Formats: sequence, C-alpha cells, structure tokens
Amino acid sequence: MSRTIAQTLIAAPLDPVDARALMRHALGVDDAYLIAHSIQILSDAQSGFFAALTARRGAGEPVAYIIGWREFFSLEFKVTPAALIPRPETELLVEFALDKTAADGECCILDLGTGSGCIAIGIAKQRPRARVVAVDSSAAALALARDNARRHGVTNLELMQSDWFSALTGRRFDLIVANPPYVATGDPHLRQGDLRFEPVAALVGGADGLDCIRLIVASAPQYLNIGGWLAFEHGYDQAARCRRYLENAGYDEVFSRADLAGIARVSGGRCRA
Repeated sequence: MSRTIAQTLIAAPLDPVDARALMRHALGVDDAYLIAHSIQILSDAQSGFFAALTARRGAGEPVAYIIGWREFFSLEFKVTPAALIPRPETELLVEFALDKTAADGECCILDLGTGSGCIAIGIAKQRPRARVVAVDSSAAALALARDNARRHGVTNLELMQSDWFSALTGRRFDLIVANPPYVATGDPHLRQGDLRFEPVAALVGGADGLDCIRLIVASAPQYLNIGGWLAFEHGYDQAARCRRYLENAGYDEVFSRADLAGIARVSGGRCRA
C-alpha cells in the first residue's frame, strides 16, 4: 500500500528524530521539504530504501554511520566506522581553543587523536593564521580526516600518523587539545547504543579509562611552549581525578568546563613558566 511521507514517518518503529533523518537521506531533501511535502506519495523505490535504512537503525547502527555525516560546530563532517561520531560535548574543546587564541593571531595548535578531524578542522576554520597539527595512530581515521579537510577547504592543517606524541619530537605548541579514549575496560555502556559500532581503540582507555589521559597529562609539557594550554575531554565522572593529575604534574590554572547539561566534560591547565 502506498503511503505519504507523513504516514511513513508515523509508522516507522523509530525515534521520530531518527526517522526524519533517515527520510531526509532517503529522499535527498532537507527538513523543510518534508514539512512542505508531507502528503507526497512515496514511490516503491523510495519506500524500499527508507525501509532498508530503518532496518539498519533498528539493528542499532548509528544514524550518523547510516547517512554518512554528522554536524559538528556548524560544519558537516563525513563519518565512517573508522572514527568516533562527533558529539556536541566535544565542541567544548573547540570553544576553549578559540577562547585562548586570537582571531587574527599566529599560533601552533595540536589535536591529539583527531579521528574524523572535526576538532582540528573546527579550530582551523576559525583561526586561519594558526598552524594546526592533527595526529592519529589510525591510517583509516587520518584518511577520513584528510577527506573532511578537503571538503572544508582547510589549508592550515597538517595531518600526521603518530601514536600520541611519538612522531612529534622537538616540536612545540601553544595549545594542545585531545579527545582521548576514556571508557573503562568492561564498562557496560560499550555493549549499548551507538558505542557498539564505534572503534573500540578510540573508546577504551584501560582498566579505569584514564590510561591515555595520564599519558597525555604527563607528556604534554615536553611539547608545550611556556604558558601554553592543555585541554582534553573525559568521562562524566572523571573531572576530579583529571584535575588531580594536572595539579600533581605541575600545571597552573587547572580547570574543568561543563557541557550544556552541566556535566564537567573538559579539563586542563597551563604549562608552568
């Protein structure tokens, strides 16, 4: 039986937001089109394509992987299972970088574990005179980041394969940002929702989730200019421990920043003069 767009969306066994995202993708249209053409009858091909997308989502596959992109800092990023799906709370790292750098100033910024490149590209677009370096240990993630950099016309970004700081000997930066793995091994969330489909290496940070953060906190001063800043994302319940690591490592002006839900999601500090 033929159905309209509106009828198909109502009947879809999905969250309405997910259903609309998949319908937009199936038809190659925007949300305004869905509203204006809600009584349009779908063709058999369109209905079949939407049903196939719905089945994938019903099996738990993230919408971002199904449609192939996700918005981050008002930019659209190509996403694949090679990297984490960009999330709103990670925008705090871009905002922090912009707060600590002048719009027309020259500086050197490092993004550790860049994944899709969303953090580095978001910063590079807003700070065209900055030199931004982004590293990842995954060749597949770097290929994705290069594709996104081309899509956004970013020319002030250098992408390198590196296991954290391993390929950066002798280099110094004014600002280092990172969204490292911070989920504990065996955390039940790894078997739930979108996390089941995302790369485990980009999620799991050891027995307590903090192995990568401890490494970054300990190593970053060797790569920061005096007075330079480090900021990194962490789990919802890790802020106090992260501040303690920073204080013990001798950082000044140690801080945590909360996301829109009031949860401390980013911590960091300043390299002591």
